[in-house]
Amino acid sequence: MNTEIKNSGSVSKAVGYWLITGAVLVIILLIVGGYTRLSHSGLYMVTWKPVTGCIPPMNDAEWAVEFEQYQTSPEYKLRNYHFTLEEFKEIYWPEFYHRVLGRVLGLVFIIPFVYFLIRKKITDRKLRFNLIIIFLLGALQGLVGWLMVASGLVDRPSVSHYRLALHLCTALSLFVYIMIVALPIVSPDKMKSVTDGKKLKWIFYSLTAVVILQIIYGAFVAGLKAGFFYPTWPKMGTEWIPATVTDSFSDGGITNSPYVVQFIHRWLAAVVVIFSAVLYFKSRKLNLEKFQKNSLILVPVVVVIQFVLGVVTLMNLVPVSLGVIHQLGALILLSTLIFVLVRLNYFRV
Repeated sequence: MNTEIKNSGSVSKAVGYWLITGAVLVIILLIVGGYTRLSHSGLYMVTWKPVTGCIPPMNDAEWAVEFEQYQTSPEYKLRNYHFTLEEFKEIYWPEFYHRVLGRVLGLVFIIPFVYFLIRKKITDRKLRFNLIIIFLLGALQGLVGWLMVASGLVDRPSVSHYRLALHLCTALSLFVYIMIVALPIVSPDKMKSVTDGKKLKWIFYSLTAVVILQIIYGAFVAGLKAGFFYPTWPKMGTEWIPATVTDSFSDGGITNSPYVVQFIHRWLAAVVVIFSAVLYFKSRKLNLEKFQKNSLILVPVVVVIQFVLGVVTLMNLVPVSLGVIHQLGALILLSTLIFVLVRLNYFRV
């Protein structure tokens, strides 16, 4: 007996669960990537081997070769010139695991895709198009990741904060696209339009846009190490707008100055809180399904938690643990917004 559950579009729910599994792996990859960056472990592998790079050094000779390659990098020459082979081994693994997870993600998409294709579970033309987009975004993510690392192997022991932000954006684009494709497959019965919610729709779009901009500035903060300046809140030191910010603004430092970047990141967080509050109170006046109202409650709750996490992380000078949790909070917030957007039928692909 065929017990397979299908959604209203005749697409097997197994396809949706497969995609959600991939989305979860993207989140794990982002968390490991955040830890790699915060622990300063991202520039210890100076070569990119898409196939053989999933095998670590297996003996002393291979470790020696890997260490020799690292010794050619600016990071070793300018910062870690005192490192021994044993010290190199200790900080080698976070980036290695990060790259292996990227390959695992690729296999998690490719192998089930072939299986579903053979079993004729992916006959919908629109779904096939969306899967092609997902594959292209995954390939782009890997390429941008290497270009980001390569920017720190030329003349300075740090990566370009622009490429870091681009790497994060491509990962988030991949995650968002997967979720938008997968959720209607898994829960087609929850796809109901809000007939009287035009104003709510645009508030939601605005909130999502500000959150995305805030995440990009979070990447700038990380790349410029801006979180180590002014570890106070709500003021920056003893001032609301210190001279370091105004001087940098006048020099066009809106994306290059750590002071300005932190200032913008702070106040974008306040804008997110305000938008989420407006969204919540306006939604109470609309004729919504109970599950839609319950979904909307999640938004201000997650926003407040993420806001508090950001303040605590800043005031503690960005310890690795809090930095990783704060990044995870951003992913959870974005996931919540996408989840509610789909449940309100505001966005589909």
